[in-house]
Amino acid sequence: MVEPEPDVYLFTDGACSGNPGPGGWAAILKHPGTQSLKVLSGGHPATTNNRMELTAAIEGLKALKASKRWRVHLVSDSQYLILGLTTWMSGWLANHWRRGKKPDSPPVKNVDLWKELHVLASRHDITYEHVRGHQGHPENEECDRLAAAEIKALRRKAKALKELDE
Repeated sequence: MVEPEPDVYLFTDGACSGNPGPGGWAAILKHPGTQSLKVLSGGHPATTNNRMELTAAIEGLKALKASKRWRVHLVSDSQYLILGLTTWMSGWLANHWRRGKKPDSPPVKNVDLWKELHVLASRHDITYEHVRGHQGHPENEECDRLAAAEIKALRRKAKALKELDE
């Protein structure tokens, strides 16, 4: 059976300078018929790469009109994001967001973001594709560039604030 064309492609990437450190995320929503784009990005002054990967997907899904169940094709270079959504999520749910079956098992890392992502993803029909980072995929490269630009902007802001305090 051939999958129907998605309503939208969602390309995501997250980056961090230091881990933890200042981080950036980016998401590009692309309509396959019109090729129109919606570009989103942001950052956080103290975060991890994995949190930025999850945030990119969350923000991309939040940008979709909530009144419709979208067919989304999510493309990311993050194995963590893709495996979490396609493989690990069912176990986490069964184990009440713990990384094992025992009640004293440690909680899932980044559980706040995974819970939000689970709610958002359940509203849509999503297919997933992992691409290798830094291999010339146009939208992945653009998301990487945007996420890196957010980190640079955070560094400039931190430097300016530090100079004001001196």
